[in-house]
Amino acid sequence: MTTTVLDARALNRATLARQLLLERAGLTVPQVLERLAGLQAQTPQTWYVGLWSRMDRDPAAEASALLADGAAVRIAVMRGTIHLLTTEDARWLRPLVDPVIERGTLSAFRRKLAGLDLAEVTAAGRAAFAEGPLTFAELGKLLAERWPGHDGAAMAQAVRAAVPLAQVPPRGLWGRSGPVAHLPLEQWTGQGLRAAPVDELVRRYLAAFGPATVKDVQQWSGLTRLAEVLDRLRPELVTFRDGEGRELFDLPQAPRPDGDVPAPVRYLYDFDNLLLSHADRSRVLTVDFADQGFAGVNEMPRSVLVDGWVAATWRIETGKREAVVTVRPFHRLTAAQRHDLVEEGTALARFLAPEAARHEVRITAPTTT
Repeated sequence: MTTTVLDARALNRATLARQLLLERAGLTVPQVLERLAGLQAQTPQTWYVGLWSRMDRDPAAEASALLADGAAVRIAVMRGTIHLLTTEDARWLRPLVDPVIERGTLSAFRRKLAGLDLAEVTAAGRAAFAEGPLTFAELGKLLAERWPGHDGAAMAQAVRAAVPLAQVPPRGLWGRSGPVAHLPLEQWTGQGLRAAPVDELVRRYLAAFGPATVKDVQQWSGLTRLAEVLDRLRPELVTFRDGEGRELFDLPQAPRPDGDVPAPVRYLYDFDNLLLSHADRSRVLTVDFADQGFAGVNEMPRSVLVDGWVAATWRIETGKREAVVTVRPFHRLTAAQRHDLVEEGTALARFLAPEAARHEVRITAPTTT
């Protein structure tokens, strides 16, 4: 039996289709979050660009309202990183990735936590939240008073690993700021955790990011030993090979457009899921950001897709009079591509700075010719 080979363009278009980057979706914010298996959201604001680039209308007010009433949460899940999820998804995804978060925390803080009963520390942390939201600094101070001589910050991280903590508003609301304060998910939303099989996590990943290898699923989730899960699911999946001969798994009815389908210009945010959810990122990224001036810089670049691949980075400077998006392409662009960059970038500037009197896009000389 011959296995179909999916070349780079076919993988690119399939992934963009799952990520709602081929055509803006007429969906609600919860529907988008479910489709994408959440949005990486460790920054309080930039992920709004991820929604804007994928939706056919301004998502800011709807997303803020969901966070404000607890229907969506920003919480540590995949790889221990803050993601924006519907509360319903957070309830079952967090328990599945608990081992990853606990392993990472113990690896980083084991020496500072030596001699402590972590179950007691966790119980004390839960009790502390009964008085209301706390920052990690505030939680650590309270725990250090209970266990003098021990590192409060390390104990606060131990509580974070054991207790699903949601970052609470106003932090994360559109155009708002606030302390990095937390409450246990159950306390903030009034809904408890629920059990789900790891099979469901794998299916949701394939729906959002497939076709994919075992290593891709593991890269996104942080979990290991998923080959046996995909083998168990094999009868309900379809398989392909990529250009390197690696086996790809996918859902039978998932979209796999032809590689020649046009891909529009899209502006991504700094931690966009599209760039961080595969072990092999060459389906969307063919350059090394270090070669583009980001080596040794404590900054995650904001990328631009041109014909489906990362072809530029962008920045925005805003003021009362103007908002300027500066695009730095990696290579020479066609006149049509420059036109699309300006059109899409101007719309982005209006979204990010609606109060500015003028919105402009400036395209610099390419880094290579």
